[in-house]
Amino acid sequence: MISEKENFLLLLRGQMPEFIPTYRREKWLISGGPYKFGDTKNDEGYPVDEYGVVYTTTEESMGGIMPLPGRVLLDDITRWRDVIRNPDLSSVDWEKYAAETLASRDTANDPVIVYHGHFFIKLVNFMSFSEALIVLLEEPEECCALMEYLCDYHVELFKKQIRYLKPDILALSDDISSDRSPFISLDIYRRIIKPHHKRLADIALDNNMCVMMHCCGNAEPFLDDFVDIGVSGWEPAQAGNDFPTIKKKFGRKLAIMGGWDNTGRFSLPGTSDEELRAALIEYVDTFAPGGGFAYMGRVARSFDEEDYKRKSAICEEVYETYARDWYKTHS
Repeated sequence: MISEKENFLLLLRGQMPEFIPTYRREKWLISGGPYKFGDTKNDEGYPVDEYGVVYTTTEESMGGIMPLPGRVLLDDITRWRDVIRNPDLSSVDWEKYAAETLASRDTANDPVIVYHGHFFIKLVNFMSFSEALIVLLEEPEECCALMEYLCDYHVELFKKQIRYLKPDILALSDDISSDRSPFISLDIYRRIIKPHHKRLADIALDNNMCVMMHCCGNAEPFLDDFVDIGVSGWEPAQAGNDFPTIKKKFGRKLAIMGGWDNTGRFSLPGTSDEELRAALIEYVDTFAPGGGFAYMGRVARSFDEEDYKRKSAICEEVYETYARDWYKTHS
């Protein structure tokens, strides 16, 4: 029996895995660098990131964070050089960082995944959503210059991580789509964001790493471009995309890591345990044939913690008892 890491890497290399993988994001992903979100708070108690953006959360967002309403870090894109400062990595003790980061990880059996990108989201967080969309249209050169500057930091950090963490996978990220349609045009993505995704992907590929992409919503218009820069796995692959067409077009060249409707009724409070279990089995039967699939059955965190824990356990139970060995039982 091969390890979860070996099996997951087979998936991302376009091969047929021995068993259906599940993407254990919370366990495998190393998010950020030596500056941990939440370590710094302002005088009001709100967390502040390494760039100075102030964040908050609400019960309704189920732990998701967002910039504090009314606080805008950058109000003029042409002034970004005066406002935005990349973190200084020169004083980091990289041996200590690596030891602390990997201390609780089983790197022999679990893949090490580092997370970079989110250029569009950074612009949104710096300026607000509406202003970010406006400047992408009105000041594309300044936007690209800012993203190149941000990418310089990601490249520096990524190279240190390659040396000290020896990651297996680069997870790129940019939530450039809503559930119904992209936030930006394909042309804007190609001109302003894609070059920086490619810069990071090229480093990963040159170091024999696999490349994944995190992009929520209807990301279908961007999939050719993701594959073009070397992406071989896409998550969370949310409902609203034409998955039959995507699987037919890309096959195992682009693994669908997800495909489960995590905003649909089976993921939400009010669904019975029996309905959830039946829906998960149908989900596996739909996506598993032919490979190129990683199980990501999840339920939304409800206000009833007991309900959430029980249904999360059902998702894991269906994976272990039905999905994992699907290729053996459905040959």
